[in-house]
Amino acid sequence: MQQEPDNGRSRYDDDEIDLRALFRVLWAGKWIIVATTVVGAVVAVVVALMMPNIYRSEALLAPNQDQRAGGLPALAAQYGGLASLAGINLASDSSDKTALGLEILKSRRFVSSFIERHDILVPLMAAKGWNPKTGELDIDSQIYDTAAGKWVRQASPPRKAIPSEQESYRKFNTDILTVSQDRNTGFVKIAVEHYSPTVAKQWVDWLVQDINATVMRQDVDEAQQAIEYLEEQIAATPLADLQNVFFRLIEEQTKTVMLARVSPEYIFRTVDPAIAPEIKSRPRRKVIVLLGLLLGGVFGVLAVFVHARVASL
Repeated sequence: MQQEPDNGRSRYDDDEIDLRALFRVLWAGKWIIVATTVVGAVVAVVVALMMPNIYRSEALLAPNQDQRAGGLPALAAQYGGLASLAGINLASDSSDKTALGLEILKSRRFVSSFIERHDILVPLMAAKGWNPKTGELDIDSQIYDTAAGKWVRQASPPRKAIPSEQESYRKFNTDILTVSQDRNTGFVKIAVEHYSPTVAKQWVDWLVQDINATVMRQDVDEAQQAIEYLEEQIAATPLADLQNVFFRLIEEQTKTVMLARVSPEYIFRTVDPAIAPEIKSRPRRKVIVLLGLLLGGVFGVLAVFVHARVASL
């Protein structure tokens, strides 16, 4: 009886033949692979050297709960029923002031006001580099004419030569500002990336100052309005118990105003302040060159296989 051929051995031989053929194709096109790899590396080096350095400055903040703690929860437990008769809700504020501060920090209104208040539209929208010897920003002359002090960029409608509030806000929130909070510790990190390390550091300092001042002003305004309302209620009610509650509330609101004006770190307390970094954060030029080498080699291998396939047809 005739023995069946060893199919496993045949498949092994076929695979071995294919593998040898593969190496022969690669060896025949080795100079193409070398050339594309070198070209990829050269292009990557040129791109990496053309990219300006970006510096990252950041500050570590802690939510300043002490500044916002008051006696409202105790008053709510003791006098909540009486106050409700007068239409006043003493329930403690369950909203997270830290979360509110972070949302304000990233809001269009705050960012636009920040850009205008500190006059940073030019370094935000027209800078293209930084000179470490002079410490001055390199402003793109095709966007902003420094000598004439005016915007000269060519923008497609509806955009104009002067960047709009929406455009500057998008640039700041996308390319410049990073805000994060550690869920376990509650610590907040505010980081700014810019061509200039001194500018990055200055903007972080301003952001911390401004967000504290903004939330403080809001709370002070609300407290003063509450005091005025409570004084009206004291004059309008004949009940001594309610008047006592209102006086206690005025005391708490007055404490809020006092604490807000005493400390500039109203909502966020600085744990680790921002510094002007000495080392860039990006670009990672070694990584770019390695990627160029890899992509050049892959393209060369593909080119060799395509050429061999076309030649075999």
